[in-house]
Order: sequence, then structure tokens, then C-alpha cells
Amino acid sequence: MGQPMNVGVVGCGAISAQYFQTIDRLPQLRLVAVADLDPDRAREAVRPYAGVDVLSVAELMADPRVDVVLNLTVPAAHAEIALAAIAAGKHVYCEKPLAATAAEAGRILQAADTAQVRVGCAPDTVLGTGTQTARKAIDDGLIGRPVAATAMMVTPGHERWHPNPDFYYVPGGGPLLDMGPYYITSLVTMLGPVTTVIGAASRTRAKRTIGSGPRRGEEIPVTVDTHVTGVLVHASGALSTLVMSFDAATTKAPHIEVHGEKGSLVVPNPNHFDGLVQVLSIGDDGWRDLPVAAGYLEAGRGVGLADFAATPVGEEPRAGGTLAFHVLDIMESLLASAHSGAAVTITSTCARPRPVASPGVTLW
Repeated sequence: MGQPMNVGVVGCGAISAQYFQTIDRLPQLRLVAVADLDPDRAREAVRPYAGVDVLSVAELMADPRVDVVLNLTVPAAHAEIALAAIAAGKHVYCEKPLAATAAEAGRILQAADTAQVRVGCAPDTVLGTGTQTARKAIDDGLIGRPVAATAMMVTPGHERWHPNPDFYYVPGGGPLLDMGPYYITSLVTMLGPVTTVIGAASRTRAKRTIGSGPRRGEEIPVTVDTHVTGVLVHASGALSTLVMSFDAATTKAPHIEVHGEKGSLVVPNPNHFDGLVQVLSIGDDGWRDLPVAAGYLEAGRGVGLADFAATPVGEEPRAGGTLAFHVLDIMESLLASAHSGAAVTITSTCARPRPVASPGVTLW
């Protein structure tokens, strides 16, 4: 194994702890520096990890040790931080979405191409055993030719548990931009790119009340749609129906189902790396469980960054920028369709990412 890729992290909010834990156990990666608008928060976040410097953003970008900038800022800052990293000659791996808008994401990819650096982006949950086992079942013809899928995420909203949920309710947030990347990336991984979308959306209330932390009881404004539904037309001909909501209690529907000519497949929560995959073929008496057949075992957030580090130069990472851009384009187009009432053609595309095909694979 060669030298590990040195990681500098910008943004030490709630999600950073999961990344730090994963990076700490991955030999392909080494955490060398972090930066945050609140230096005390940054120092507390890396306290369990020896030898990690707390720097300003400018210092981190200029640090010659840093090979890749892991961008864990709020979505509105993704483009600014990514472009600064690229200008400094660093590779970039972003928390989802790649940027707040597809236009910003396009500038990131163009700048990276010019600078000859690489871009990766979460979610990497699709590299775990859940989505990958489901993908293998589809590729092996277990349900026949896929004709349709459903993807469902229903929750009352993240302000109940997140102490600073403001960014969920401004452009770049909302249930589609926040949770949609998990579901749509999984759908594209299993069924391929999308060519057309048609959507509808609503917003139930103009304010939300924070339910935890020091700001408990404070009201925050809502400036985005909080219930989004639509149909994605895949290039393969399959039709995926999507529901993303911050406006209801819950649902008993599977997170994702894929229906083929010969059977149906239940796919586990795409916000998790693992989970049970079930299949029912026409004529069966009931659902049967599928054994783990593909994907990284015991994966956590950051496994996509390790996969990114291990991807040969010139080859698109599985959690790559082209896929992330296509997913963002799908989501932005779905919202545009919801507001116009007309179908929208997706101008971007991507190849299905390479499968993590071998069962029992780990990165550590």
C-alpha cells in the first residue's frame, strides 16, 4: 500500500464526528488539519485524535501537507470552499449535495478539470452492502427487467433534534436537497441515469420551531418546499416515483422498492450502509431474504473518500463528482418542474458507478 492521502477538513459540525471516526481506522487516509468558523468547536471535535492541527480556512488551503479537502460546511458554502481548495491545487470531497445549485456544481467540476484535480461527493452509503447487494440482484436478473421503483422518505422535520437546523430550510436544503441525494444516488446506482422528471411540491408552514439545544423554542423561517414528489424517467425506461417530505409523521412503506418483470425487490434505507434486501418472484408465497453479496462491510461515512483515494488517476471515483452533479441536476430539475407544471429534460448524464462487487470487502 502506498502513502495515505492527507485530509484537511473544513467544517466541524454534527456530521464531522462520523467522518473522523471512519478516517481514524482507514489506512488510506490520514487526518492532518481541520478548520471551522468556531475554532473552539474544531478543537473539541478533534480532541480524541492526536496530531491534528486546528487552522484557519486560509491556512488549511495553503498547507502543503493537505492532499484533499473534505468539505463538511453547510450547502450554501460548498461551492466557495470547493473552489478555494481547487484553486490551491487540492482534490475535493464534499458532503452532499455537491453545491447549492447545479450552476455552482458545474463551476466546481470545470475548475477541477482545468486544475487537473479530482472531485468526489457523498453520499457514500450506496457503497455499503445494502444498495450494492440490491444492485447485484438486479444485474443478475433476479427480478427481470426493471420497470419501476418507489422511493419514500417521510419525517416531521430535522428541527426536532438538530440544534441549528436553519440550513435545512433555506435554498440548498429542504427534504429533497437534504435527503434526496441518498435515494436518488441509490436509484441511479441500481437503474442508471435519468433523462426526464416531472414533479409537484408544497410548503405547509412558513416557520419551524427548534426542539433541542440552547436555541430550543426559537422559530426559524422556511423558504423552501418541504414536501416534494415526482417521477424520474431513467434512460433504461424504468420509472421511479419519489416522495421526500418534512411535513408528515412517518410511513410504513419501504424506503425503496424496485419492481421488475419477474419480481420485486425491497432495498434498505439508503441513508445507511447496510440493511436487509428482500425479493419476491412472481409465484412465490412470500418475501425471502438475500444474503450479503456485494459492497463494503462495516462501512461508515468517509468510506467513499477512502474509495476516492484508492481510485487510479484517470478513472472516475464511485462517489464521484459527475454522479453528484447528475443527482443535483435531477433534484433541481424536479423542483423546476414542480413550479412550472411541465416535464423537464435532464441535460446531464453519468455512467453507473462501478459496482463494489465482491462480498466481504473491507477497506481496513
